[in-house]
Amino acid sequence: MDAPAARRPVRLPIAVAVGVLAACAPPATAEHRLPPDRGSFDYQLGGAYDTAGLAVVARDTSDRPLAGAYNVCYVNGFQTQPGESDDWLTRHGSALLRDAAGQPVVDPDWADEYVLDPSTEAQRATIVEVVGPVLEECARNGFDAVEIDNLDTFARFPRIDRAGAFDLAGRYVALAHGHGLAAAQKNAAEFTEQGRGLGFDFAVAEECAAFDECASYSRAYGRHVLQIEYTDNLPAPFDSVCADDGRAPLTILRDRDLAPAGAVGHVYAQCP
Repeated sequence: MDAPAARRPVRLPIAVAVGVLAACAPPATAEHRLPPDRGSFDYQLGGAYDTAGLAVVARDTSDRPLAGAYNVCYVNGFQTQPGESDDWLTRHGSALLRDAAGQPVVDPDWADEYVLDPSTEAQRATIVEVVGPVLEECARNGFDAVEIDNLDTFARFPRIDRAGAFDLAGRYVALAHGHGLAAAQKNAAEFTEQGRGLGFDFAVAEECAAFDECASYSRAYGRHVLQIEYTDNLPAPFDSVCADDGRAPLTILRDRDLAPAGAVGHVYAQCP
């Protein structure tokens, strides 16, 4: 069972050069590096805030990297971002998943996100036209890696072709590597073997302790797993989670909304 995702950030629409990437081959692979497996880690998709001494931090594309840290850029690769859904509907509607009545499918957990449909070559090309420049923007802004969210949409929405979804994921990995970015598989523990085969370099795992999935990530990615548990779904006291030999070296506890430091509800703790 895939863990429910934390609240994704609202991002303003990104100006992209639509049509350019689809006509070009992926850029030649550039050097990329894996995140450190020691030090401190934070997951800041609900809003960036500076924390001295962080070794690894994940932030939204609209935020700037943190100086001195290994920075992971969040990219919603298989659903639309809040604030961009209308543009997808009017300009790239052919790439949206449709129900039996022909209406675009909305993620029931995220009412402002349409589900993308990578089932055909034409649909995958359209998706890459739009999302590809976001990966390039991550690199241009100084991020070290990207995490690609919602790989598992084909498992949640059976109308999506599984092979098409994996093909799109592989294109994202190739584009990331071409821009010198490492690529992280986000969640989808049951598909870590396939993800590793597609070229993903490490994993971002939400609630793997809560769903007893941590071993799936470590088998595929070794120590290069960033683990986030949430206060509202802990399987045991956080000290016990930290004491488990199966947890990732970089394991943190966050509030479900990923509120910035100083905001109401903010919670942060890291395993020693």
